[in-house]
Amino acid sequence: MEYLDVIKKRYSVRSYKPDQVEQEKLHIILEAARLAPTAANRQAFKIIVADTNGRKEELKKIYNRDWFVEAPLILGVCAIPGENWVRSDKKNYSDVDAAIVMDHIILTATDLGLGTCWIGAFNLQAARHVLALDDTLEPIAFTPVGYARDTNIKKIRKSLDDLVVYK
Repeated sequence: MEYLDVIKKRYSVRSYKPDQVEQEKLHIILEAARLAPTAANRQAFKIIVADTNGRKEELKKIYNRDWFVEAPLILGVCAIPGENWVRSDKKNYSDVDAAIVMDHIILTATDLGLGTCWIGAFNLQAARHVLALDDTLEPIAFTPVGYARDTNIKKIRKSLDDLVVYK
C-alpha cells in the first residue's frame, strides 16, 4: 500500500474477530515501532504485548470496554521518562516519543490488514497493576490489535483550511 493510502485507510476499530494475529505480522509491527524516531535517538520506551486469551476480565480493568479485549492482542507503549531526552526548558519528550512509537504501530498494523484503536483514556493504576509495571515505566497509550469485524467506516476530518496556518 502507498503511505497516504495507509493513512486514509486507518480508523479506530471497535469490533474485532477472534482470529489470531500471525507472529510474522506482530514481528513486523514491533520492528516498525523499534525504528520509530525518538528524541536524541534515546529509544526510552517499552512495548507491552498482552495476549487476551484467558485474561479478558483482568485486561478490561485497564479499559472497561468489551471490544478492547475482543482482539487477540493488546499492545501498550510505555515511556521511560528517566532515560528520555529533555529540552532546555525542562520539557521531557517521553510522551511525544511514545506517541510516535504508537503511531508506527497502528499505521503498520493497518498496512498489514489489521485493526487498532488508540486508547489514551485508560485506568493508569489498573494498567500498572495488571501488567506489573514498575515505577520507571509510564504507560502512555494502548491499542487492541486484530482483524476488524466491520471495515465499512467513514472517517470525518476537518479541512486543511481549518487546520493549517501559513505565516
